[in-house]
Amino acid sequence: MKVIAAHEASDEQLEKFMLHAQQIELKTLFKEGYVVIIDGKIQGCFILSTMEHNVWLKQLYIMQRYARYLPVLIETIVQMSKKKQAKKLYVHSHQPAIDLLLDALQFHLQNELLATKQFKRKSGNWWAYDVS
Repeated sequence: MKVIAAHEASDEQLEKFMLHAQQIELKTLFKEGYVVIIDGKIQGCFILSTMEHNVWLKQLYIMQRYARYLPVLIETIVQMSKKKQAKKLYVHSHQPAIDLLLDALQFHLQNELLATKQFKRKSGNWWAYDVS
């Protein structure tokens, strides 16, 4: 597994990947995103947005057949957050399996974010990890 900035990936690889990940915001992916290369092809992506010494994980996507890489990918994202000198890494999850994984990786449920209008979503949970 290799993670590179999305703008460093070839246009051909990105086009092939986007056929399977049409819900990804391509403009934001180029600006703040990374792609996950497995077996020489883009198999996933994510966007890391930095705000006030915190990092927000947005639009994490990985092909279903590579879901087994999620724990390693999340640990990679934690390490990238440390390099950005973030205090916390925030993640919004809308899948029970991801909730279980985040809990196992010592992320903490953020009830105060769930209550605010700015971060309120129709479904899912906000999680945080103390990076520093």
